[in-house]
Amino acid sequence: MRIQFLGATGTVTGSKYLISVGSKRILVDCGLFEGLKQLRLRNWERPLVDPREVDAIILTHAHLDHSGYLPLFAKRGFKGRVYCTHATEDLCRILLPDSGYLQEEEAEYANRRGFSKHSPALPLYTLRDAEVCLGALFPVAYHAPVDLGEGLRFRLLPAGHILGAAMVMLEYGGTSVLLSGDLGRPADPVICAPEVVTHADYLVLESTYGDRLHDAIDPKVALGEIINRTAARGGSVIIPAFAVGRAQEILYYLHRLKDEGTIADLPVYLNSPMAADVTGLYLKYQSEHRLSRSECEATCKTAHIVNSVEESERLNTRTTPMVVISASGMATGGRVLHHLRAFAPDPKNTILFTGFQAAGTRGAAMLAGANEVKIHGQYVPIRAEVASLPNLSAHADYAETLAWLRNFAKAPRQVFLTHGEPVAADALRHRIEEKFRWPCRVPEYRDACELS
Repeated sequence: MRIQFLGATGTVTGSKYLISVGSKRILVDCGLFEGLKQLRLRNWERPLVDPREVDAIILTHAHLDHSGYLPLFAKRGFKGRVYCTHATEDLCRILLPDSGYLQEEEAEYANRRGFSKHSPALPLYTLRDAEVCLGALFPVAYHAPVDLGEGLRFRLLPAGHILGAAMVMLEYGGTSVLLSGDLGRPADPVICAPEVVTHADYLVLESTYGDRLHDAIDPKVALGEIINRTAARGGSVIIPAFAVGRAQEILYYLHRLKDEGTIADLPVYLNSPMAADVTGLYLKYQSEHRLSRSECEATCKTAHIVNSVEESERLNTRTTPMVVISASGMATGGRVLHHLRAFAPDPKNTILFTGFQAAGTRGAAMLAGANEVKIHGQYVPIRAEVASLPNLSAHADYAETLAWLRNFAKAPRQVFLTHGEPVAADALRHRIEEKFRWPCRVPEYRDACELS
């Protein structure tokens, strides 16, 4: 068995792992690169593996850095099945067409406004491309064994993180390989904890927060304080949030804050029809999260859903305090960019980030103190307060990751640390080697390794 790392090395995006057994070629994850331009350009390059030679794809979860390359991979010749959990299938049916639509919309906007360096600007893939690839989705239940042929099998294990997220346990010839995907948090207020695993011969482990601990401050309290001080100065809170996971957790906290009377009864707008559709799935997959049905229903009703572009544009002319939640979470695209152009220049307002910000994204730049960011070809001054709620992250921090690893009955033969920026990945490598004395490696892009 051989593994090659085709993404999520030196970065938290572009997750792709090629597993080869005999004539079989299996891809675990098929994600988009995001952030730094040199990473994003990889999305446009010829794939490192011919899609026509890949027999199957296994998705760990639906976030676009794990699934968002599927439409292009299918367009370039992939004809196999895409295995995933049932919730991941439902989420992909929402996220992937939305991704294609946004790419078409942004290309059209760039051409209309003339700010692209390309003539014409083109989408990476289209809404139609995304819709076509959905036919390959093949959902399987957690823990159900799936035979891929030539003695290669896999099971999906609950990973926490978001609805449907899974670890992939591959088995071949008595050797097991566990790919963690994105590992959730043990005490996440919404999503259930990742499943305990006691053995794997090889472990591919994410390291997003390998150098950090999450803040101990209650995120509900911190969110309430940010909203109250912003409203007191007559401003609005703009929250770039991932449509899957973070948007729902923010809505849950807003519901509780309003119910307790901790914040004023400000209007809350969810400017992402996709996020609204995702929120409804929490009622369908009740066993995968900690919220009761009544809490789910209340959370769904906390915000007014903005469905039309015209209504989205009207929000930018409002002068009274409000809360706007809109994708994308790293401010890399989507409707939130129009809100940033309107609200970031005013010191009354607050731009609030709620998750990891990859290097090269507008979110990372703003949190680092940038005075301006480029949006749609123009530089927008950042005079608003820029705040962060890192404790809302859906990724385990290094202490939570080490606690999860303590369940292993014996050391893996090798741990591969991926899905982390270089400093974070190396910090987690050092901690695992110091604490457990396990062999750890941080692979480079395109590295390959034989798994005996």
